[in-house]
Amino acid sequence: MSKHSLLDILAGRAADAVVFVGAERNWTAAAVRDEIAALGERLTDARVVAVLADNSPAWAIADLAALAAGVVHLPLPGFFNPDQLRHALEQSGADSVLTDQPERIGQLDLGFAIIGRWQGLTWLRRIVAPAALPAGTAKISFTSGSTGAPKGVCLSAEGLADTAQAVTRRLFDLPLQHHLAVLPLGLLLENVAGLHAPLLREMPVHLPPLASLGWQGMAGFNPAALHAAVEAAQPGSLILVPELLKAWTLYLLASGQRPAATLRFVAVGGARVAPELLIQARQAGIPAYQGYGLTECGSVVAINRPGDDGDDVGRPLEHAEIRVDNGEVKIRTRAFLGYAGSRSAPVDTEFATGDLGEFVGHGHLRLAGRRKNLLITSFGRNISPEWVESVLLAQPPILQAVVIGEAEASLSAVLVPRPGVADSEVEQAVVAANAQLPDYARLGRWLRSPPFSPANGLATGNGRPLRSAIIDRFAAVSAAHHPQEESLHVVL
Repeated sequence: MSKHSLLDILAGRAADAVVFVGAERNWTAAAVRDEIAALGERLTDARVVAVLADNSPAWAIADLAALAAGVVHLPLPGFFNPDQLRHALEQSGADSVLTDQPERIGQLDLGFAIIGRWQGLTWLRRIVAPAALPAGTAKISFTSGSTGAPKGVCLSAEGLADTAQAVTRRLFDLPLQHHLAVLPLGLLLENVAGLHAPLLREMPVHLPPLASLGWQGMAGFNPAALHAAVEAAQPGSLILVPELLKAWTLYLLASGQRPAATLRFVAVGGARVAPELLIQARQAGIPAYQGYGLTECGSVVAINRPGDDGDDVGRPLEHAEIRVDNGEVKIRTRAFLGYAGSRSAPVDTEFATGDLGEFVGHGHLRLAGRRKNLLITSFGRNISPEWVESVLLAQPPILQAVVIGEAEASLSAVLVPRPGVADSEVEQAVVAANAQLPDYARLGRWLRSPPFSPANGLATGNGRPLRSAIIDRFAAVSAAHHPQEESLHVVL
């Protein structure tokens, strides 16, 4: 597929066709085309344009304008701390920034100066030497790794187009009319599968501010706001991370409400999804299907769908070559070019994911945790913590979980309960989870934690807990409480 397919399809849309639905206005194809051209003229002398902004049609238009102008786009997640923002801007050699948070850029003292405004965003520029980037880089997606210093994954326009086209083809026969972007557009998953793929289908994309969808920063997430937004937009599709799916599911079950009848497909990715959560979500009326992807592979590489579903991450998409080598999943796509700071491409374009997996009988990929996360207890038992975590997360009182236990006689867990849940309810949930596990994989103790979030450095942007950061944060507390009894909890 040509990297220009998005723009070609947009060029062929009727002038009055609605492309984006924003908080203040609807954007027609004619208006979007005009704005892409106008912004493109202002990008003629830019090399790398960073966008640090809330979800909006302006964000989406800037993304398309960068593609049309052949300028590298650097999406900056709003949850990045100052050190991470500085690192991303320096590693990428960004010379332009479009933002609704100019004060955050100014505080970095990187030489940016305000030169104007565009569609409600502040335009900043600086003079800076080009950074080393692999040839053909169209987008740089910085992943929030466990070390705190994010890696800039350099991606090709052709590879990203492959992903969007593959998602579109996999879902082509589903009656989807509108897409509601719930995740931040700065995350590659929503950017490619929730913006580019719907545009290829000529579906209007609703782009409300994140706060109106229930995002509350350190305060967590409000599922009632998400439900209200879905009712208002009447979308056919959404993309959620497991934590949001669980919060909305429990809200629907508690309130006796159902999602909009128009909703036909909810993709769930970013972290392991407990099979029990998918069952529970569908009972609540949410058509949830698990998928799998990685930034280095251009996002989605496998997905389940109605009529082709399983207790796994789905059938590989046509653009991705996936194989399992000695238990590890390895993937080849056209997306990955290398990392920011290096002009050289990887010697082998096959990416070793670090995920353990296998292909099951019907051609779907099933994951079994991360190779580096395997725990070996003092009894010599190898345990994938993701397995135990999935059983814990199937318990309604538990919102997030990280299991610990390397070289210990029994496992421990750092648990984030749902808001308002008492310790006694968490304890009952742990007992229920232990009843489903063999003795060697049961929890001997648990620690209560505030929510894992990007803001406190304990989760990635898509909600996946940062295991090493969590372990480091709570190591001292864990070491100070070595229980002799079978079960003990510690409130942090």
